[in-house]
Amino acid sequence: MANHMYIQSNTSPEEIKLRRSRTADIVEKNLWRLTRTEQHTYAYGSLYLGTTSALCGLFANHLFRHCMKVKQHPFKTFVPLSAIPFLTTVVTYKFLVTDPISSGDLTVDMSILRGAFVSALCGIFHPSAMAFLKNGRLAVKFETVPLPPRGRHLYHWTLLCQSAAKLMVIPMILQIVFGAHLASLQHRICDRVLELLEQD
Repeated sequence: MANHMYIQSNTSPEEIKLRRSRTADIVEKNLWRLTRTEQHTYAYGSLYLGTTSALCGLFANHLFRHCMKVKQHPFKTFVPLSAIPFLTTVVTYKFLVTDPISSGDLTVDMSILRGAFVSALCGIFHPSAMAFLKNGRLAVKFETVPLPPRGRHLYHWTLLCQSAAKLMVIPMILQIVFGAHLASLQHRICDRVLELLEQD
């Protein structure tokens, strides 16, 4: 059953924005009709995904510290690698997934794709890159690993962190599946709210 608004081509941008904000307000105000679990999933979904991103960041940091034999300054890496992925995931997921679902702009397939994309980008690639850079700087500063020969930096670091990159595949799959599933759940919840309103 199609519950989303189909906007005609001659509609002005102001009217489109107004209709989207009205739809989002209607969905938000009528969440009380659903079960407590559905309400929490819809309202706090971005926080759940942000928490798993923070855990992926901590895992990535642990792996790269181990690969680079870094023991110094644990708080300089562990604190940012839990806080930053959490915040970026929450904001990005809300902006790209939850808000468009609320305003009726996304289909189920697009919601799933966006959820998976945000999960992969903010929950895996971003924290992994941060862990690599932060621990790489510490490894060079404290000389915990041999420095790469001139002209072969990329090859040297790739070999050094190969085991960490392989292990990050496991949380990557879990994170992507969780993000896609969460987006599909939120879309289904939004559809249910609109269906209940149509039945009234």
